[in-house]
This record gives sequence, structure tokens and C-alpha cells, in this order.
Amino acid sequence: MAAKAQDALRRDTLRFVLSAIHNEEVAKRRDLSDDEVVGVLGKQSKMRRESIEAFEKGDRPELVKKEKAELEIIGTYLPQQMERAEIEKLARAAIAETGATTAAEQGKVMQKLMPQVRGKADGKVVSEVVGSLLRGAG
Repeated sequence: MAAKAQDALRRDTLRFVLSAIHNEEVAKRRDLSDDEVVGVLGKQSKMRRESIEAFEKGDRPELVKKEKAELEIIGTYLPQQMERAEIEKLARAAIAETGATTAAEQGKVMQKLMPQVRGKADGKVVSEVVGSLLRGAG
């Protein structure tokens, strides 16, 4: 029975993701590129992480479990996520290229860095790394 439940979860999750991809294609009036599909998958992952956070605050462990399972399924279709050390290396290079020296210039660094890591790193983690490096904590 558990195997069937897991298959149903996988089926439903994939249907939802395919629907999100289709909706994006309709909105853009064209087929999506591979990078754009990865972007949609990234958005779906982010939605799940935000839901997990909200459900944990609301003390809803059954919904947390479901969202985590869906996140894991979506994750199998995303590129391998970068390690924090890799992100730091790219962030240091972007900081050097932009000449940023203060936390107020974080946006400039993020604008340079995000195209390099999109789909391979969580934007929240990238922002934390850049912020800590600019504050001198890195």
C-alpha cells in the first residue's frame, strides 16, 4: 500500500510540475528552453521549501512530510546543487569584478553572480554567502 501511495505522490507531483511548465509556455506563447524549464522547477522547489517552513511554524507535521517528499521528487529533475564552497569561490570572483566593498553593493554582486548559479544554487544561500563576504565575515 505504501508503494502505491508513493507512486500516487510522484504522479501527482509530476502532474503539478508539468502543469506549471505548460502554464509558463502558454504565458510566453512558445516552448520553454531547458534553462527556463529548470527555472520553473526551481520555483516549484522554492514553493515547497516555503510551505515546509510555514507548516513547521503551524505545527502540521503531516503536511511537512508531504511537502518534503514532493521537494525530493522535484529535486531529482534539477541539476546537482552547488556546494557552499563553490558558491563562495564564484561570489569572491564576482565581488572582485564588480569592485563591491560594502553590504550596500550586494545587489550589484548578485546581478553578476546569479546567471552563473541559476538552477544550481538556492538564491537565498547565494545571498547569505555574498552578504557575509561583503560584511567581512567570510
